[in-house]
Amino acid sequence: MNALSKRQFLKLSLASGVALSLSACGGGDDHDIVDVLSDYSEYSLLVEAVQAAGLVDALKGRGPFTVFAPTNTAFVNLLGELETTKDALFADKPLLTAVLTYHVLAARVPAADIAFGRAITTVETGIFKIDNVGGPVITDERNRTANITVTNLYASNGVIHGIDKVILPGDKDIVDTAISLAPEFSTLVAAVQAAGLESTLRGEGPFTVFAPTNAAFTTALATLGIDPTDLLTDPDKRSLLVQILKYHVVPVRVLKAEVPLNTAITTVEGSTFQVNNSLQIVDALGRTANIRPTDVLTSNGVIHVIDNVILPVLPPVV
Repeated sequence: MNALSKRQFLKLSLASGVALSLSACGGGDDHDIVDVLSDYSEYSLLVEAVQAAGLVDALKGRGPFTVFAPTNTAFVNLLGELETTKDALFADKPLLTAVLTYHVLAARVPAADIAFGRAITTVETGIFKIDNVGGPVITDERNRTANITVTNLYASNGVIHGIDKVILPGDKDIVDTAISLAPEFSTLVAAVQAAGLESTLRGEGPFTVFAPTNAAFTTALATLGIDPTDLLTDPDKRSLLVQILKYHVVPVRVLKAEVPLNTAITTVEGSTFQVNNSLQIVDALGRTANIRPTDVLTSNGVIHVIDNVILPVLPPVV
């Protein structure tokens, strides 16, 4: 599912200049995505939003597209969640455009072709994932979930799946997400700040961070004979801290379903680790760390929680 830039998407329209008619028309080869949505009263707010954002021509374009269509109830619930009104949301064209294009894929993806558990790139350029847990469930970049309640409404230029919640692109990067998970990750956040890596992990990325809990840090540093306070405050140990932290970062986004098992995975630190069939990391010293939970999505990557600090080959601790 290749990403289509928002600018490219906004330029798409039918060469014939199709009129913006919203009459009900039941779908099929002669009816585009906007026409099909207009045939269902439960998507009337979505159609109104598409009009307000100026995206009608784009969604009448050649495509193909896949649209995850929130119901009217989903939109009403979003207004309560954001503590705003419909008029205010629809008047904020940049925000509305970002939200709507986050619901669109630049490919036709019927339900049978959904890549469960993998990163799905949207026209907005963010990602979400879909898991099959008693039915297809979307997790957005804010780690909110939406159920896919209707599948395979076909249009001449794509396919529509109905969802029961408006999904949203990420509003927190890896650092802010780790902070929001506090206090369990307060040591990791303090270590990232002390090592001068905060700006890097707030960058565009994407990154995958294997995030040790506070308990994991305490155990690992005791094993190494390092005082946690010294590691965070002693300039002589700064390079050691940076090396350890970079070993927990992979310079691509890798969701659980995408992790290559029993294969060397290269870290930002430069050396590698492997993940075995039990979803345990085996580090450069042969130590293991369990990955759980997985797939905490962020605006610039993904976080997997681990129960042990993993280590590259380290210089002697002085």
